[in-house]
Amino acid sequence: MELKRDIYQKLINWKKNDSGKVLELEGARQTGKTFILDKFAKENYKRYFYINMMQTSGKEYLACLEKATEWEPGQPRKERPLHDAFVLFDSSFVDDKDTVIVIDEIQESAQVYSLIRQFAREFECHFVVTGSYLGKTLEKEYFLPAGDTNGLTLYTLSFEEFLDAFDKRTLFDEVGLYGESQHEKYDELKSYYEIYCRTGGYPAAVKTYLETQDIRACKEEVLHIIQIFIEESQRYFKDILEVNLFEQILPAIAQSMLKEKKGSSDLITELSSVIAWLYRSHIIGFCGQANDCNPITVSMNSRFYFLDLGVCQYFLDKAGADLAAIRGLVSENFVYIDLLKRTKAMEIAGIAPMFGTYKEGEIDFLVNNRENYKNYGVEVKAGRAAGRTAQQLTKDGKVEAVYFLKGDTYGGIAERTVTVPIYLASRVSYDWEHRKNE
Repeated sequence: MELKRDIYQKLINWKKNDSGKVLELEGARQTGKTFILDKFAKENYKRYFYINMMQTSGKEYLACLEKATEWEPGQPRKERPLHDAFVLFDSSFVDDKDTVIVIDEIQESAQVYSLIRQFAREFECHFVVTGSYLGKTLEKEYFLPAGDTNGLTLYTLSFEEFLDAFDKRTLFDEVGLYGESQHEKYDELKSYYEIYCRTGGYPAAVKTYLETQDIRACKEEVLHIIQIFIEESQRYFKDILEVNLFEQILPAIAQSMLKEKKGSSDLITELSSVIAWLYRSHIIGFCGQANDCNPITVSMNSRFYFLDLGVCQYFLDKAGADLAAIRGLVSENFVYIDLLKRTKAMEIAGIAPMFGTYKEGEIDFLVNNRENYKNYGVEVKAGRAAGRTAQQLTKDGKVEAVYFLKGDTYGGIAERTVTVPIYLASRVSYDWEHRKNE
């Protein structure tokens, strides 16, 4: 069963752009990086060579590299030793635009990772490097190839991609944001959103649901992914204290989400340095705190979110949260992931999404749109109550408008407030003046 992924078109665009740079594909374990690259390479190149630095092919390539680059003082230097290494690896290698080389789990070899600059500058063929634990490459023996790479991130399936699996993407694309469509259409999308919140977007979990319609089986699949991630990650740590703390970190993040939300600039310190590994492994993301709802005065790393709703749901369940709290936090996490992707694409300001504090209150998220340079509040509500802080922000002119993203709504527009069904969050443009054209 093949799941459609939106990143495929971005891979096509990278090939057409032919920048001469190596593509670095990031993403958490089990998001489907190897699968999508295999599909892309086979469908778009005449010659495709795959090297996995954790498997036999990686050892074989290192042996070829050693032989091709061996040299003794006084001997003539080889003209193209790196090319020779690939010819030794596979005699059919040709260095042209119809050839792609994919190097998987590249973090396992500092030697190969440090060759990325040469791959970019000395070859005509295309290179893609990837790995689930690229945080390893921040160690000093890894040469960081600044300026010689293009970057893409493969997340777990988005809600739109999830709908694709049920042939419901057209419904998502065409339904009105503000209640213009038939209510039955919103209700149908909402039913899929509720499933998505529980299964998350890991391909294995989505396939399990498609095959069984069993949420419990999906949770077991998510747990299996978490366990493998923990086991694989621990081998990268040398300090026994960090290893012992590692399994405690993820539940602690869920517990921090359940606390009264005041934000904490030293939250990372409270949990331990291991949390940086979770960030680099695309398991969690950070959220900044915009003081006085000013996007310029941001305290970074003040809050955590998970980068998959199935993982979020699992750890909130494990933390003992009640159903209302789980629904509210999972919905908030859903919006966070959408805003994170927008920050990466530079659609909105910030290194990461931000929430806003104002006077004695707080708004779930503050968005600074880089198209119109205006601020917008975002309030995620599972119930019907409107946020008092949101009302104060519009009254005081701190934001252009407030967007309420709710589960139980068909959408609507009032004075400086826009209400949109939460499952349509990725279609919101955050532009009050042009909202009716969305």
